[in-house]
Amino acid sequence: MGLAAAAIGAVIVLAGCTQPQAVDPTDPPSPSPGRTTRPQVDDVWAQEIFWERCTLAKDTECATVVAPLDWDDPTGPGIELALARVKATGGTARLGSLLVNPGGPGASGLSFLPNAISLIGPDVRAAYDVVSFDPRGVGESTPVTCYQTTAELDRFFAASWPKTLDGYADSVSVVEPFAQACADNTGPLLGQVDTASAAKDLDLLRHLLGDERLNLLGYSYGSFLGTTYAELFPDRVGRLVLDGAIDPSLPSDTQEVEQARGFEAALNAYLSDCIGKQACPFRGSKQAALDQIHQLLAQIEAKPMEAGSPDGRKLTLPLAINGIVVTMYDDSTWLLASQALEGAISYDDGTGLLRLSDMYMDRLGGSYGSNQMEAFIAINCLDGRPPADPAAAEAHAAALAEASPTMGEFWAYSEQLCAVWPYPQKGAPHGASAPGADPILIIGTTGDPATPYQGAVALAQQLESAVLITYQGEGHTAYGRSNQCVNQAVERYLLEGTVPAEGLTC
Repeated sequence: MGLAAAAIGAVIVLAGCTQPQAVDPTDPPSPSPGRTTRPQVDDVWAQEIFWERCTLAKDTECATVVAPLDWDDPTGPGIELALARVKATGGTARLGSLLVNPGGPGASGLSFLPNAISLIGPDVRAAYDVVSFDPRGVGESTPVTCYQTTAELDRFFAASWPKTLDGYADSVSVVEPFAQACADNTGPLLGQVDTASAAKDLDLLRHLLGDERLNLLGYSYGSFLGTTYAELFPDRVGRLVLDGAIDPSLPSDTQEVEQARGFEAALNAYLSDCIGKQACPFRGSKQAALDQIHQLLAQIEAKPMEAGSPDGRKLTLPLAINGIVVTMYDDSTWLLASQALEGAISYDDGTGLLRLSDMYMDRLGGSYGSNQMEAFIAINCLDGRPPADPAAAEAHAAALAEASPTMGEFWAYSEQLCAVWPYPQKGAPHGASAPGADPILIIGTTGDPATPYQGAVALAQQLESAVLITYQGEGHTAYGRSNQCVNQAVERYLLEGTVPAEGLTC
């Protein structure tokens, strides 16, 4: 969703889709044989889940189920959905399964499970089986696959994007090969990874887990997945916690501008906290520090910086922005920003920023640990895309630069990404509505850069049964990382169904 709606870097802010020749959306490509489909089951609703011990976390079980590739053809080819659970620890009445989603889109729920267990309170874990899953197209589920080598992915994600309309058309030569690779290596699944299809998968998982209603803890994009579920199946809503909520009525270009404004505000908050401390790489005023960061980015744009990489990679502009942005998600990581910026500004050493960028993009140990980058692009290009005509692109670039004077100009002109995508857009912005749904808990953080607070406010106004919790603080999302006020309200809701009083501020 937008620039970086969960755990993806600034390249994706601008990048997205590609291929050597533009693909006609009315003539989708043929699949690579056997790449994304598997033998169908006679009835996906009648299958059993066979759990086996796995090593994701202590006492974890893993399983795979089959879902329809296309929910409009439920008896057609199938795809795999990977899931994992930690069973309820007991000592209290079991309340069923609590599904968790970390966001993205594209982030792996299986990889997130150990962290989820640490975030969720012990009383909730006693009452619920905590179940995480990789959505369609993601991770261990049938995946979106684009470039198949680390070198190809490195080149694509390190590429800079035009800052002016003059270079806009040239970006097609960067994005088209990528989109063609996604089409060739993924097949028809590439046109079926939209959020509405993923929400229908959620309902299948709910049924197979034996729950009458869906209980979900959805962070960031996971809140949008939960919102979509509530719209499609309001009578099956159980206890939904939507943390770092997204306003589904906003077009993608508006969401990007709001995110740019959010990251600029987070950068300002970091600098206000940094200046005057011994470990801070900046001296003088906050504006002087912002100017220095902007100068650093311009310097890297002109000449990529040495970064001590064993494979010879240098710190390019998109990777530098990734390295800064990832530390804005949580104020506990601001010290990492100071250390990395100190190296780049004082010693022309991009090692720290490149390491942070690699962490952001799950590039560890010399290769990418997951397909979160490709999945992020594929899902976003189906859910919504900004207008790609030059006049709209120019106006969008101006709005980004105004929203984020430090980084906005470097996030401009990314529309070509989804404009060449081989499948048409399936979603469209609209106000959410889930009449008759049980109470839904929405959480917004006032200093959230990736899913700005006003999105949570708007969603709470749109959903008839929603109740909003406001966390006054910095960082992305709140439950499990903020304070006891938030945690206790969420856990009373999950355990007892008790919703807090309207207007609770923590």
